[in-house]
Amino acid sequence: MIVKDITNILEELAPLAYAEDFDNVGLLVGSSSLEVTGVLVTLDTLENVVDEAIAKKCNLIVSFHPIIFGGLKKLTGSNYVQRVVIKAIQHNIAIYSMHTALDNSNQGVNAKICEVLGILNTKILIPQKGTIKKLTTYVPLKDADNLKEKLFQAGAGAIGNYSNCSFSVNGMGSFKPEENANPTIGTLGKTHFEQETQINITFEKSLESLLIDALRKNHPYEEVAFEVTTLENSNQNIGMGMIGELENAMDEKDFLSFVKDKMHASCIRHSNLLGKKIKKVAVLGGSGSFAISAAIQANADVFITADLKYHQFYEAEGKLLLADIGHYETEQFTKNLLVDYLTKKIPNFAIRLSDSKTNPIKYF
Repeated sequence: MIVKDITNILEELAPLAYAEDFDNVGLLVGSSSLEVTGVLVTLDTLENVVDEAIAKKCNLIVSFHPIIFGGLKKLTGSNYVQRVVIKAIQHNIAIYSMHTALDNSNQGVNAKICEVLGILNTKILIPQKGTIKKLTTYVPLKDADNLKEKLFQAGAGAIGNYSNCSFSVNGMGSFKPEENANPTIGTLGKTHFEQETQINITFEKSLESLLIDALRKNHPYEEVAFEVTTLENSNQNIGMGMIGELENAMDEKDFLSFVKDKMHASCIRHSNLLGKKIKKVAVLGGSGSFAISAAIQANADVFITADLKYHQFYEAEGKLLLADIGHYETEQFTKNLLVDYLTKKIPNFAIRLSDSKTNPIKYF
C-alpha cells in the first residue's frame, strides 16, 4: 500500500474538508506515493516519535496534532518542529495529521471520550454549518442519464439517509465551438441548438473535488459551465463536542472522582459545585472554552474540556459544572481509536500504537 491508500481510509472516518479553517491537516511531510512499510499512530509527532518509527520500521506517522501549524520559513534545526521535519525527511518518513477533522467526526475524539465515560444517547454539541453544497449544470437531454449516473458513482445525491437529485428541462440551449475544437454538438463554425436539461445535485462538501472531476470527464461539452453553492444547514452528524447522558445520575464529587479515574487525570480544575446530580454530560476534547455557552444552552449538568482560563470559570454562572481535566487527558485515547479503526480496515498490515510519551505537562 502507498501513503495515499491509507490516508484515503482515514478520510472516510474524518474527511479533511470538515477540519476547521485555521487548522493544518493532511499530509504534512513526504510523498503520497511512498510505499508504506508500517504505520505508527501517535498523538504528537516529536523527535522521540520519529526515532520510534525508525526503530519499528514504520515510514508513515499518523498524528492527531500537526507538527507544522504555522509557516516554516527555514529548516535549520533551531527548534523542535524543524528538527522533527528534518529527521523525517532524512529517513523518508511521511507525516499525516488529522486534528480538527477528527474532532468534528461523529466517530472521533469526542465519541471516544463518551465511550470511555459510558455516556449514552450522544449527539453533536455544536453542529457544523455549511457542509452541504449544490451543483447546478446543464447538459443535452440525451446525455443527462449518463452524466447523472457518473455523478452518483462519485458520491453525489446522498445526504445522510436521503437522496436528492432533480432535473428540469430548460428549453433550448446553444453551443458554439471554437475554431480547431472537437465539438460534441453542432458543426465547426456553426451554431446548433439542442434541448438541454438542468441538473441539480446536493452533496457533502467533502466530495466537491471528486464531483467536479467526474463532471469534467463525463460532460459532452469541452467547456463545462456549472455552479457550486453552499446551502444553509447545520449538520447534526458533524461538528464540535458531544452531549449525552449517564445511565445513572451521580453526585458531583463522585462524578469528578469517576472522571479522574477513567481519564487518568492527575487533577481536575472545576467551577463551583452546585449541589445537584450529574446526569447530562457535555464533552469537548482539547481547548473547549468556546463551547461553554453551547453546553449551557443544551442543559448539560457538566461540561468536560481543557485549557480553561481563570475568568472562563465564571461563565458557568451557576448553570452547570465546568471541569478542566487537561488537554492531553481529553485526547489521549485518540491514538487508540485510530489504531483500532485502521486495524479493522487493513487487518493484515503493520499498524503500531506509539509508546512514546508526548504529554508536555507534568504535575508535582
